[in-house]
Amino acid sequence: RNPHPPFITSTMQQEASRKLGFTTTRTMQTAQKLYEGIKLGGETVGLITYMRTDGVTLSEDALVNIRGMISTQYGEKYLPEQSRVYKSKSKNAQEAHEAIRPTDVNRRPEEVKEYLNEDQLKLYDLIWKRTVASQMENAVLDQASVDVGSPDKAVILRASGSVILFDGFYRLYREGKDDAGEAAAKGDGDEKQLPQMTEGEALKRLETELEQHFTKPPPRYTEASLVKSMEELGIGRPSTYASIIRILQDRNYVVMESRRFMPEDRGRLVTTFLTNFFEQYVQYNFTAELEEKLDDISGDRLDFKTVLNEFWKPFHEAVDGTKDLTITQVLDVLDEALAAHFFPETEDGTDPRKCTNCEDGRLSLKLGRFGAFIGCANYPTCKFTRKLKLSEDDVAAGDDPTASGPVKLGEDPETGHHVQLCKGPYGFYVALMDPEAEAAADAAEAEAEKKRKEEEAKAEAEGKPKKKTKAKKPKRPKPKRVSIPRGTPPGEVTLEQALSLLSLPRDLGNDPESGEAIQAGLGRFGPYVKIGTTYVSLKEDDVTTIQLDRALEVIAKSGKKKINLGEYEGHPVTIQKGRFGHFIQHNAVNTTLPKGTEPESYTLEQAIERIEAKREKEAAKAAGGGTAAKTTKTKAVKKTTKAKKAPAKKKTTAKK
Repeated sequence: RNPHPPFITSTMQQEASRKLGFTTTRTMQTAQKLYEGIKLGGETVGLITYMRTDGVTLSEDALVNIRGMISTQYGEKYLPEQSRVYKSKSKNAQEAHEAIRPTDVNRRPEEVKEYLNEDQLKLYDLIWKRTVASQMENAVLDQASVDVGSPDKAVILRASGSVILFDGFYRLYREGKDDAGEAAAKGDGDEKQLPQMTEGEALKRLETELEQHFTKPPPRYTEASLVKSMEELGIGRPSTYASIIRILQDRNYVVMESRRFMPEDRGRLVTTFLTNFFEQYVQYNFTAELEEKLDDISGDRLDFKTVLNEFWKPFHEAVDGTKDLTITQVLDVLDEALAAHFFPETEDGTDPRKCTNCEDGRLSLKLGRFGAFIGCANYPTCKFTRKLKLSEDDVAAGDDPTASGPVKLGEDPETGHHVQLCKGPYGFYVALMDPEAEAAADAAEAEAEKKRKEEEAKAEAEGKPKKKTKAKKPKRPKPKRVSIPRGTPPGEVTLEQALSLLSLPRDLGNDPESGEAIQAGLGRFGPYVKIGTTYVSLKEDDVTTIQLDRALEVIAKSGKKKINLGEYEGHPVTIQKGRFGHFIQHNAVNTTLPKGTEPESYTLEQAIERIEAKREKEAAKAAGGGTAAKTTKTKAVKKTTKAKKAPAKKKTTAKK
């Protein structure tokens, strides 16, 4: 087995995804910090070379240092006779920069560990190992098949794989795989490692498992495999892989499930629209060929005006061909193209498009103020709607109880207001409606509509041009509303449950240690308990019945509760848990807790030392000129302001 070349942008993103679980964005942000520089002993040092590259070559100085490192640390048997030279396999490789490597290979990961955060250390360790391994000796493996049989030869089982004879670069680094079967599919026989065995050796059976295998479709893309495919197809550049993937997620075209991309309905709609109306611009070869033309332009082999003219004329024609289409015409095309997805065949053979709320209604793709949805063709007579994609809650709910409008569950005994089950763009909810206020709003709305029609009739009688106007709707009172918890079938919601939900958030009492108020409520991300400004999700407990003692227990287990150490300078000193671990908070000062420190055993005196150290550090930094410049600027502004006021007073006095 030959070692893999040192990292380029795409392979670094792939390996960081496989081995570290990093997203492409997280990888590039971390690499940027390593490239820009880390403070080592008072000096800022860049630890890696430029991280946006498609070149696999290493400088001569780097090769000399790496080979010296291998010889010293691992021995001559791990050092090949000559330096390894790699060539890029990428279609559009520009190779303007060398491969991603440590700026000094003698700076081992364990030596810079104390200066790096967790992400930086993991990525630097990965880059260091890959770089050194790329110049190590081959790994030697023996491809083997082993037959294991019962004493009477009635059962014979075969295992195929490889046995390592010399580990070579394997001693330091092995490339990851997205799937267990990926290597086998590519003929990499070393995916299964077999132990050393001799013919006739007796083996002890530990366990027997029966397995059945079926042919599976290609797996969904991971970030690593998507970057790899983009590189192979010539889509994008090293500098754009991460941003392309981030945009797909930010726009909700895809969603990550179990570290794999799953297409969302919004993404399906956009893709179907583009493939039906702008087909040539979403072809893989269009992007790849355009990248090649851009390379030719940068190399003075092609005039940029020629490329623009070739692109603009057909693109302008495609836009002209679609700009006059109505929304209905576009929806009809999308409805037909995505019929199998939105209206799959039913098990009983009934028409999947038949409306379940009326006799002769046909379901189709519609567009509303909150986006696309499935609706009945008999609207407004039939108001049946459903989301494009049914969630697990929707499937559990069965028929929509609100298909014909809000359902009245009863009345609130305290106010007499109506308790209703409703459905909005984000799911089912219960609402407390004031019948008198609603009736008044309905009457005002009807009066406004009547007035509008009278004005239109008057204008028509006078021969004035007919204008389409809308009656101004009166402001309706906003009722209290609470979403139904996930997993609750809307058809089974009772008046009692609805009233319990409408009573949220509930005051449970105060924390006996800090005196902070504790509440239980239902938010955007589900049920929670809250202490001060800290929220803790409830996974098992019922938000409508949980009591103070249980809430305190849940908060304590979460580790999010503040630890009050005491007061300093009239302000509380607390230990809190943030995204990157525990930290000390005092007034406007936040400082991290030393690594390996138990928050529960930390004292006020130790915290004060950290606070003062942070202040001294910030004061020293300010003395460097940043704050002074800011102060000078502020004073200058104040002087200017006074100068403007003075003439104004003199002018007024002169007039008098």
